[in-house]
Amino acid sequence: MIICSCNVLSDQDVRSAIKAGQTCSISQVYGCLGCSAKCGRCKRTIRRIMDEALCSVGAAPYNGRMQSSKS
Repeated sequence: MIICSCNVLSDQDVRSAIKAGQTCSISQVYGCLGCSAKCGRCKRTIRRIMDEALCSVGAAPYNGRMQSSKS
């Protein structure tokens, strides 16, 4: 599904960037995909996808950065 109309990015594009780049910020996701935020409407969806990816590997999101849930 397309989540960013400005850059024509799909949810799979975002997931791939997160997997490949160990990104921890929305701007890094855009950078990995070779684009930048335009209108910003997709930022919330990208953050949700990032949070889901972090939870699946055992890390908890913290203020836009990864924080290991294992101490």
